[in-house]
Amino acid sequence: MVRSITVDLGERSYPIHIGSGLLRDIGRQCVQAGFPLRSPLLVVSDSEVAPRYLPVVEAALREQGYSVVSHVIEAGEASKSLAVYEDVITTAIQAGLDRSSAVLALGGGVVGDLAGFVAASYMRGIGFVQIPTTILAHDSSVGGKVAVNHPLAKNMIGAFYQPTMVVYDLDTLSTLPPRQVSSGLAEVVKHGLILDREFAYWCREHASALLALNADALGYALERGCAIKAEVVGNDEREHGQRAILNLGHTIGHAIEAVGGYGVFLHGEAIAIGMAGSALLAAKLGRDQAIYEDTISMLSALGLPVRLPAEYSEDELMEAMMHDKKFKEGKMTFIVPDSIGVVSIVNDVQQSAVREVISQLKEEGSPW
Repeated sequence: MVRSITVDLGERSYPIHIGSGLLRDIGRQCVQAGFPLRSPLLVVSDSEVAPRYLPVVEAALREQGYSVVSHVIEAGEASKSLAVYEDVITTAIQAGLDRSSAVLALGGGVVGDLAGFVAASYMRGIGFVQIPTTILAHDSSVGGKVAVNHPLAKNMIGAFYQPTMVVYDLDTLSTLPPRQVSSGLAEVVKHGLILDREFAYWCREHASALLALNADALGYALERGCAIKAEVVGNDEREHGQRAILNLGHTIGHAIEAVGGYGVFLHGEAIAIGMAGSALLAAKLGRDQAIYEDTISMLSALGLPVRLPAEYSEDELMEAMMHDKKFKEGKMTFIVPDSIGVVSIVNDVQQSAVREVISQLKEEGSPW
């Protein structure tokens, strides 16, 4: 069964297809999307994904008559850099990509963000197809945020650039290690926490099935997560208002990643700790303590960390947050839960309150 969702952006609307066996059909999908056979296609993948799935994608594209060139980056957040971006651009130029060409991102969030920024900037913008191969990428592949990192701040160099389509082959998830599965599910449950109370509790109740990659449970969870994100993006593409709610947990989470050199916690793990911090902040701002307790139980059920290691410096984390795009005029902007499934954008959070939250996140030690 193929589940299809539309991200409604008027003339720039695009489909998300979720199902099994879709990699073998990617050539036909590209023809239907309007990419001409005369224009070369560039597939960007990474060193972990490429050995498994790149040959299938290349064969499917060539079978339709496309000229295909591939660029494989090292797996990991460190590849979201200007140096690697330049390498991929060089490949595109040498392969003769033109204005009718497309960049296909075969991999997780790092590949999607990097390849998307290449597509957004090469010849001032060419076609872009997201082919996510991780659970986490159900979030990053939808919505058009593409970027590379600066050593001082994550995703600081980027653009809003929507894909032509998202093709999500669930078969690629079967090879994910357990830690990657849990990390991806952090963004799944996040969508429930911000906008769908029933779905958030459903994730907790079906945590075992999700962690076991049960096809029915996972298919529903990804469809619902993508649908929630599509709804938010359709209402606020460039984050002038409601779209900011998708950043639940990300202010602290991005700081955790930066301080750890993007090598200690996986993205979803860092965001999980950040969501625990946002729930703590909610209690400080007068919301019900039960929000924190339920948030912790949901994250823990999915095998996610909710505490900071003791060695993480509060000063370094605060400094990292000062470079975040959500820091303005001495105050910090946080997405704060009002209840499970309802959040507010709070623009005047005092730095002292955030420092207290970070301290509390370390109090009970760390499972890592």
